[in-house]
Amino acid sequence: MHKLIPRNGSLKLGRISDLPRHIWFLLAVYFVASSAHFVHNAAYIAYYPNMPSWITSDRVYVAWSVVTAVGIAGLVALRLHAAAAMFIAVYGALGLGGLAHYTLALCSEHTFMTNVTIWSEAISGLCLLVASAVLVTKQGLRSLPPSDAA
Repeated sequence: MHKLIPRNGSLKLGRISDLPRHIWFLLAVYFVASSAHFVHNAAYIAYYPNMPSWITSDRVYVAWSVVTAVGIAGLVALRLHAAAAMFIAVYGALGLGGLAHYTLALCSEHTFMTNVTIWSEAISGLCLLVASAVLVTKQGLRSLPPSDAA
């Protein structure tokens, strides 16, 4: 049984160090994939097919900051309440937004690297979403009180 799950089966989060290693790993992988995708978007926005003209490099960086803030909120929430896994799940789910590129142009119309960054972000985000959802299910959010302030 995982070292964080006591013999009674309940999992309690309250500190950043309480996150299971696989969640840390998926957070890191998704953060790198998301960063690569957004940086690629910002650098090559003019070359993305059918991209609306109102989407500029600056707006891409603002969007990435908002997405990343959700993940940071999840880590901060660990100190405040066990619902942090929900924030982390939402952070992962936001990675699926990159697939919206394919509503503007087919996969074949994007460069190889564009497709790599889109799919890396989407797959790693989905993995983080699923792993966090499993964690939420295991911990039973309704039964967890807020953690100590210490």
